[in-house]
Amino acid sequence: MDFLAGEVLYFNKPLRWTSFDLVNKFRYKLSRKLGVKKIKVGHAGTLDPLATGVMILCTGKATKRIDEFQYQTKEYVATLKLGETTPSFDLEKEVDAVYPTEHITRELVEEILKRFIGTIEQVPPVFSACKIDGKRAYELARKGEEVSLKAKTLVIDEIELLEYALPVVKIRVVCSKGTYIRALARDIGEALHSGAHLIALERTRIGDITLDQCLDAEEIDDFLDEKIEKTNTI
Repeated sequence: MDFLAGEVLYFNKPLRWTSFDLVNKFRYKLSRKLGVKKIKVGHAGTLDPLATGVMILCTGKATKRIDEFQYQTKEYVATLKLGETTPSFDLEKEVDAVYPTEHITRELVEEILKRFIGTIEQVPPVFSACKIDGKRAYELARKGEEVSLKAKTLVIDEIELLEYALPVVKIRVVCSKGTYIRALARDIGEALHSGAHLIALERTRIGDITLDQCLDAEEIDDFLDEKIEKTNTI
């Protein structure tokens, strides 16, 4: 592999790592193994720290392909807890409100999910990387400042109910770039006349790249040793 010229690599991002943690860890190890001070490494599509799953990393000149990967369809498996909301729409913040769930049935959930298939308008979470006057929304939100974000148009290709065990449901979502699954959880909760927030999220696919093709973070050293040694002996 020629990492300096450019390679495309697939990783399973660990829980609680930011997307940049993974990029920085890989870049540090790669530059040490290659004996170079600088090498370009970028990722194609941010994952929240509390999410895991497929992340595409590009090195060298392959970083020019990042936009190509970002616009590919993505698939997620999301676990939602109904009847409770948090300000971040996930487990980053504490529960701030509780709602009834007695009226919710499996049939109602399946019916509501169908409403989200197709082109929809979605307001991003205030705890997100969206920019407002050059600043990230989450930076403002964490300072307690009022954040107002405009709805964005996006496409949900598929939603499937995988598991139903009230108050927890698990869904599979196939969607376009720019979809916030946390915001989708919020909107599903509201449509159910209740509340909801994410308690787990895994990105299972980007385009044709699936989890079974991905490296775990702890495999980086062995992977680089093998690929760099092979390159040096050719």
